Amino acid sequence: MSKALMLKPDLSYLNLNSDQARYQLNVAELVEEALKNGEGTLADSGALAIDTGKFTGRSPKDRFIVCDAVTENTVWWGDVNIRFDPRNFDSLFEQMTRHLNRNDFYVRDACACADERYQTTIRVVTETAYQNLFANNLFLRPEQELTDPEWTIIAAPSFLANPVVDGTRQSNFSVLNFTKKIILIGGSGYTGEIKKGIFSVLNFILPEQRQTLSMHCSANVGRDGDTAIFFGLSGTGKTTLSADAERGLIGDDEHGWSEDSVFNFEGGCYAKCVDLTAEKEPQIFNAIKFGALLENTSYFKDTHTVDFSNIDKTENTRVAYPIHYIDNAIIPSIAGIPKNIFFLTADAFGVLPPIAKLNAGQAMFHFISGYTAKVAGTEAGVTEPQLTFSACFGKAFLPLHPTRYASLLGEKMRKHKVNVWLVNTGWSGGAYGVGKRMKLAYTRAMITAALQGDFGNLDFEADPVFGLHIPLSCPGVPSEVLNPRNTWADAREYDQKANALAQAFVSNFKQFEAYATAEMLASLPKVVENTH
Repeated sequence: MSKALMLKPDLSYLNLNSDQARYQLNVAELVEEALKNGEGTLADSGALAIDTGKFTGRSPKDRFIVCDAVTENTVWWGDVNIRFDPRNFDSLFEQMTRHLNRNDFYVRDACACADERYQTTIRVVTETAYQNLFANNLFLRPEQELTDPEWTIIAAPSFLANPVVDGTRQSNFSVLNFTKKIILIGGSGYTGEIKKGIFSVLNFILPEQRQTLSMHCSANVGRDGDTAIFFGLSGTGKTTLSADAERGLIGDDEHGWSEDSVFNFEGGCYAKCVDLTAEKEPQIFNAIKFGALLENTSYFKDTHTVDFSNIDKTENTRVAYPIHYIDNAIIPSIAGIPKNIFFLTADAFGVLPPIAKLNAGQAMFHFISGYTAKVAGTEAGVTEPQLTFSACFGKAFLPLHPTRYASLLGEKMRKHKVNVWLVNTGWSGGAYGVGKRMKLAYTRAMITAALQGDFGNLDFEADPVFGLHIPLSCPGVPSEVLNPRNTWADAREYDQKANALAQAFVSNFKQFEAYATAEMLASLPKVVENTH
């Protein structure tokens, strides 16, 4: 880093005292500051371990967008994007800057989007050193000084709003202002609010202004330059299946698809670490070293060794580290347009096939649906799965209507003749409690077959309810596994469960019908009335 970068920036535009800014500290300095401030401790791996306080995850009901001339007629307003008054934003901004000026604070200049043609520059102002370390790890780290960054994030965990006066729901908040290009985060020390704030910004800017599809997905690339994208909600295997020693990692969570590239938005990874072991996830495990940031983990008694199975604080234990901590990471994190896209779902009803090929309409429909099913629990007698639909596999971060992203996906899919696959990593031979979870070895074999083009010359059969195209064979996978109906002991029971799931898809899609294209609507499952 050049000496010029160490000069303190003029922060008068933020009403902040530059003399109190601890600017662009390196990793060792930030760790030292965090330890000095009592923000955390060093694990025996060398990672900084901190607690984020009351909030150990995002607070979606406390995320707001300022409603003004830029956003009023463009944002998808509702339970995800909640309107916020510009005057309340200005008041919070003034209060937060006064709050920060009472002590030293930390400032980091960074950027997002590995493809420089789409890059957004960011200034991150944080109350704590650990938040600044997070920003260093997760955002891209520029080699040159940034003058006049485009977006600013101000994050102060100890600043609490007064809901009656400030227009918030409670004392914590995350507010995006697309006109002033400022994000305010207060009352929460959970660093994911910083990361997802910028993700929401890019989800607004890139599709609207650059015809670039922003995606909540992981991505990797083969030795022949073939890019693959993996969408999936928590528990579907997105991280596990995209981690492949034979393929380079582009990124694990947020990407853009431009006219000629797929690029990572980030410069690091924010991985879950519950039950983490060196055997199950060696790449993540080995990335937990000096410079990494552990959140809300616990030590074994009388040690500084992390007990990854301990979820006393939260199940959402995390580690943040720069992407170059992963051995097979692609730097810079850019590759060509995708050849294959995988929609991962853990269908606990045992209805969807383990792999199926989708046409453009089906791809858009399943993209908007963003389906998975989580098991209700492990206690005795609880066997019914819980349906989960999250538009575009990331509903919480979409400022625009989901059909905007789905239409862009369809356009790019058709233009580049991309293969789209629905992959069920969930149950086979019956629903949860009766059937068994699909073997990981089978899922890997099916994804490998898709990547290698092994399905190209094979026959497919159409599923009568969902219209999915199911391959009749796959190397390394028993043929009887491929059609889920054949794996059930009672085919009529399968038909009933398939009909129930189809009805759930149709009901969920009603909220999007007014904006959907004919191609999307034609891909709705065929619900059979009075199935016995």
